[in-house]
Amino acid sequence: MRTFVWQGIDEPRMEIVQVESLDRARGTQIGLVYELRWQLDGSELIVDIGDGPVRHSLEGADFFDVQHAVFFNSLPVLRDGLLLPDATPRDYTMRYVDVPQLTSRLAAQRYQPRGKGVVGFSSGDYSADIEFDGDGFVTDYQDYVRRLHP
Repeated sequence: MRTFVWQGIDEPRMEIVQVESLDRARGTQIGLVYELRWQLDGSELIVDIGDGPVRHSLEGADFFDVQHAVFFNSLPVLRDGLLLPDATPRDYTMRYVDVPQLTSRLAAQRYQPRGKGVVGFSSGDYSADIEFDGDGFVTDYQDYVRRLHP
C-alpha cells in the first residue's frame, strides 16, 4: 500500500490517500468547512462528510472524479499510458462528485499528453497542466494542488 499527501495551493486544504490499487483506495480530505472521507472499491465510490455514507456507481462513466481529490486524475493517465512518448489525447466521461454536497453528475474531461510527465487537463472552460511522477501520480496540479509526500 502507498500513502500520498497533497496540499491545496488555491485555498487551505489537505488530503491523505492510501492506495492499494487503481480501483481500491481511500482518502481523507480536510477543507475549510468540511472533512470528507472517501473509499473507492472498483465500480463503487463511497463518500461521507459525517452525515452518513453516500454511494455512487460509475453508471456509464469511465472513472470517478472527486472534487479536490487529485488521486482520481491518475486513473486515466495510468490505465491509458498517457505519460508514454507516443500517447495521444483522450476524452473521458467522469462520474464527478461535488464536495461538500456529495452529489454526482457526468462530466466530460480531456487529457492531452504534453511530454516530460505533464498532461494538459480540460473540462468545460477550465484547463490546467498536471505534473505526474514516473509512477503516474500527481506531483503538481497547476495553481491548485501540490504533493507533500512522498
